[in-house]
Amino acid sequence: MADLPFHPDRDNDPGAASPRGSTGRKPRWKSVTVVVLAVAVVALFVVLHLTGVVGPAEH
Repeated sequence: MADLPFHPDRDNDPGAASPRGSTGRKPRWKSVTVVVLAVAVVALFVVLHLTGVVGPAEH
C-alpha cells in the first residue's frame, strides 16, 4: 500500500481532523434565510387570500 501524502498543516497525522473545522453542517445564515423566505411566502399567501385577490372566484 502506498504511503499517504505529507500534509504540513496536519503534522503528518493521517487521522487528524481538518484545521478548518469542517463538520458538514450548513452555515447558520443559510438556515435563517430559508426560514425567513418560507415565512414570507406563507404570509403572502395568507394576505392574498384574506384580501380576495387570489381565490376560487378569480379564474
